[in-house]
Amino acid sequence: MDRKWIFWLEELGQEHNNLVGKKSANLGEIKKIGLPVPPGFVISINAYDRFMIESKAIEEIQEYLAKFGEGPYGVERLQEASNNLRKIVESKKIPRDMEEVIILHYNQLCKKSNISDMPVSTRSAGATSRPGQYETYLNVRGVLDLLEKIVKVWASSFNLRSLTAQIREGKLLDKNPISVCILKMVNTRAAGVAFTADPTTGDSSKIIIEANWGLGESVVSGNTTPDRFVLEKQSLKIQEKKLGQKTRCVMAGSIGVCEEEMPFEKVSNFCLNDEEVIKIGKLGKILEEHFNNTPQDLEWAIDAELPSANNVILLQTRPAIVAKKKNATEQILDQMLRCLYGR
Repeated sequence: MDRKWIFWLEELGQEHNNLVGKKSANLGEIKKIGLPVPPGFVISINAYDRFMIESKAIEEIQEYLAKFGEGPYGVERLQEASNNLRKIVESKKIPRDMEEVIILHYNQLCKKSNISDMPVSTRSAGATSRPGQYETYLNVRGVLDLLEKIVKVWASSFNLRSLTAQIREGKLLDKNPISVCILKMVNTRAAGVAFTADPTTGDSSKIIIEANWGLGESVVSGNTTPDRFVLEKQSLKIQEKKLGQKTRCVMAGSIGVCEEEMPFEKVSNFCLNDEEVIKIGKLGKILEEHFNNTPQDLEWAIDAELPSANNVILLQTRPAIVAKKKNATEQILDQMLRCLYGR
């Protein structure tokens, strides 16, 4: 399997983490166990290496870094390096035979979905989970747009966050291989995240869901105050509902995405109904149990084109970063602060 560099999601599982990155491997894993995941394919970490070598990007990067000199680096100097390294990568073309295989897979994906120039997301995935470190491009349409965005995802391995992490871990700056996961875009009515343990208190008896209208990027980025739901994990009973200040959301445009203001009727209403909240909680429980009873941090979307019985689609799952469980006194103090400051 190592000789292959492109895979359909259903070919993958947890055992392929080092080949396609944790995000892609987990999506393949949850697709295998029958959970709802968009159709798609993955360009492996090996493809990144081949692109960097055959395009001679690695040679130019090493030459640049040799002139750039050794650290310590300030933020401004490191940002300058990031800008120049990304320009080197983005100036390169994918080798022709690789392009042909990618185009073939994209066309097959379009055919399966019966959509010409189907919109997809191009999501980065590293062998080590690093939320928010690399870049993702949404609502990518057509072959030319897809090929361009794949290169941009590879180039994001040289962004400031990535270079900083490489320095902190004592690694060289000339490469940081990542894979690219290409998924059919969900026609999203609402989206967000869920945690199968409270990330702030460590309470593993609760599931926390945060949601907004449109795409989940507004929730993940923290640019809005989302709706918040708290479920009792065992029974999936909704214990708390808090309406967020959802004045803005991220929506798909003709190509790419844009931020839009929300009309009053959406600002003043929850973006999920109780049935959808419970379905998200149920999926979270299944994922936690499947991944060795490890609390999960999952991203999901409500597909506006699907019937309510199966309209929750999973976009990602990974181990949740959960605080140490607090004692009763600490939890009471937290509750008092939330009442005082609305947090």
